[in-house]
Amino acid sequence: TRVKSYESILKKIRKKDIPITMEAIEENIKDIAGVRVICSFQDDIYALEESFLKQDDIELIERKDYIKNPKPSGYRSLHLIVQVPIFLEVPIFLEHKKKMMKVEVQLRTIAMDFWASLEHKMRYKKDIPESQVKFLQEELYDCAEQSAKLDERMQGIRDVIGWNKNE
Repeated sequence: TRVKSYESILKKIRKKDIPITMEAIEENIKDIAGVRVICSFQDDIYALEESFLKQDDIELIERKDYIKNPKPSGYRSLHLIVQVPIFLEVPIFLEHKKKMMKVEVQLRTIAMDFWASLEHKMRYKKDIPESQVKFLQEELYDCAEQSAKLDERMQGIRDVIGWNKNE
């Protein structure tokens, strides 16, 4: 889990030219809080999504399936922007308030997370010579493709042996 830092929120506000009001920030920034869930198999991602969204206090705002539709970089993950209830304590009035907050939930396999974590670290390395950028993009894309094939093979093995997901 993570909560976006104050500096990161300000950076996003400036980048998207969002008015600095609580209402505008709550409406326009959908990932102040985030949760990443790592699953063993791709099928588990969609089963977990279905189960999660069946909860009566979870409201789906936006769904981006980068597994079935990977980003041009090769990035894969299922992103759900949801509204969830949080309970705030207001100590002055000894009051508990329920407020709906937007949270980004990312669901990935182990292989997807491995690739995304390393790609993120390498992408923000500042001293890559311009002559190497295209080569590195192609290499990272190829690694993403190999990672996706590994996920498919592992899913196939699980399907063959009939491994119960709940074991």
